[in-house]
Amino acid sequence: MKKRLTVILVLVLPVFLVVVTENQAGADIYRYVDKKGVVNFTDSPGNAGRSGYEVYLREDVSRPLRAIGYYPYRDEVRNASSLYKIDEPLLRAVMEVESDYNRFAISSTGARGLMQLMPDTMRYLGVRNPYDPKQSIMAGARYLKGLMGRFSGNISLALAAYNAGAGNVVKYGQIPPFPQTQRYVMKVMTRYRTYSGIIE
Repeated sequence: MKKRLTVILVLVLPVFLVVVTENQAGADIYRYVDKKGVVNFTDSPGNAGRSGYEVYLREDVSRPLRAIGYYPYRDEVRNASSLYKIDEPLLRAVMEVESDYNRFAISSTGARGLMQLMPDTMRYLGVRNPYDPKQSIMAGARYLKGLMGRFSGNISLALAAYNAGAGNVVKYGQIPPFPQTQRYVMKVMTRYRTYSGIIE
């Protein structure tokens, strides 16, 4: 009587675990393979709790996605854009220049969140948590909409007021002669024109 030999083949497929933080705008990607063969990716190796990460991609991996219409917090921006009747590309450009999509951003002057609102402005707009994307974007859109109304729809003056305060725009009757504010307006307008040309 012949014995049957049963052969069991076990196919082991590599397992990939992707760990990516919220702010993907301009981060290197690191790779780590643990003892079980699991491949881990992250853009913050210091926060991953392991040593031994090596650089996998040294590029802005989100840039190609942005070029075809994707960017972080797009849904929140679109909702605020629709509610306050502000061009999505403009709101997107302001957010990018203000915080580079980092919802935990804090400026040296105390502005916080994605839209970099000052404490007094946040209180006026009813923002309870400046690091909450929805609250920050909605408040920033409302604030920008108000500035555009104040300056008769002049986007450049509204942006200057967003950056340097409406009082300074009124005082000078134009974009204030502050190099930082002038650079800010130029950066936002450049991105606004670029994003306006993307069919999403």
